[in-house]
Amino acid sequence: MKCTYRLLVLIGAVTCLLIMLGVTGDVTRILHFRSSNSVREALRSDVKTSEFNVGMLVPVTPSCLDSFRSPEVYSNVYNSKITSIREDKNKIRNIKTLAPASTIQHYNVKKHSESSKRSRTTKMVLAVVCCGDRLNETRIMLKSAASLSHTPLRMIVFTEDPLKPIFKAMHASWPSDVRERISLNLHSIAFPPGQDAAAWRKLFKPCSSQRLFMPSLLKDVDALVYVDTDVVFLAPLEELWGHFYSMNSSHMAAMAPEHEDLATGWYNRFAKHPYFGRLGVNSGVMLMNLTRLRKFGWEEYVVPIYKHYKHAITWGDQDIINIIFHYHPDKLYVYGCEYNLRPDHCMYMSVCKAAEKRGIFVLHGNRGTFHSIKQPAFRAVYRAWEEYKLGQDLRQDLYYPMQRYLLKASNTTCGKIHNAFLKALGSIVRLR
Repeated sequence: MKCTYRLLVLIGAVTCLLIMLGVTGDVTRILHFRSSNSVREALRSDVKTSEFNVGMLVPVTPSCLDSFRSPEVYSNVYNSKITSIREDKNKIRNIKTLAPASTIQHYNVKKHSESSKRSRTTKMVLAVVCCGDRLNETRIMLKSAASLSHTPLRMIVFTEDPLKPIFKAMHASWPSDVRERISLNLHSIAFPPGQDAAAWRKLFKPCSSQRLFMPSLLKDVDALVYVDTDVVFLAPLEELWGHFYSMNSSHMAAMAPEHEDLATGWYNRFAKHPYFGRLGVNSGVMLMNLTRLRKFGWEEYVVPIYKHYKHAITWGDQDIINIIFHYHPDKLYVYGCEYNLRPDHCMYMSVCKAAEKRGIFVLHGNRGTFHSIKQPAFRAVYRAWEEYKLGQDLRQDLYYPMQRYLLKASNTTCGKIHNAFLKALGSIVRLR
């Protein structure tokens, strides 16, 4: 009798352990239950994350110890365990298939890289305003966007009538496969009725204030990337466009900070008007959700702000944009300086650490940097793009010449981070 009783107790203990281990029948886990630290850690984590863990454990309780004596109780525990597992699997499946994309991205560590992939199925829109002597800059900017992007793209150029035939000839000279993927729309410089067009044209750079009125001038466009003419791309436009998918429902625009360092910041030291955040934002590379801007009543703010602050603003339309987002900071999404790197980020010392780590995605040669000898590194990148012809080999005819020109500038302050200028582009040419 004693032997039989001990045998029953032993069977009961083994059965309870099986229930504790999720009725998996894993003999290895039973044998090493006492000695394995990894198993003990797994048990702790299973208990903590039991809500979605299909391997969650049944805690040791008196009812558990009694379960082997009552087949009915054991069956109920087992069945409830299996039901719970099935429900948890369904929860996980529903989260992946039914939740909005923005909700899923919130939990994705690589959410921006994933969102940039989504732009492959979306027709992107790139807009620029070209007046005066900015023709060559604009053509090189468009060439860089066309060379590195790989999805359908609509290019919108606001320009003066004499320049339109030149842009048409540029597009016609591109390879046929590029022209099939990229369309070019030309618009005349125009301002809404009742506005002093001459004053707006001369606000800062020639015609740059045109971008303030794009919501009403491009009523068929939902969203676009606006860039100044003195910009070149060093990564596919898809990388920048992907930020649209990272913006929340209140954001209507996205930009990079004007500076990274308070000691050299312009707005925090000199501005005589309100501006966004601690350092202001730079509008040379700007994502614009035109649908939300129209709903917000964007242009109803622009004109009164200009009239009130016109004697205090230095940087024209950029200052107006800063003033608006000063009072509506929740409407602006801010991305990193690697998407709008300017000489200010490296002329004294390198202050855009994200660019050193990830590479420069968009290079902005403001204040004539692409054409002067003050910043040889910027001139080197521009020269390489100037010499490159659309359709040539990106590695042999763009990357290597750019690398040679940058190495010659490596003794300059910005040239010291020449690897940052090449990193994003280098990853593209290796893939191709």
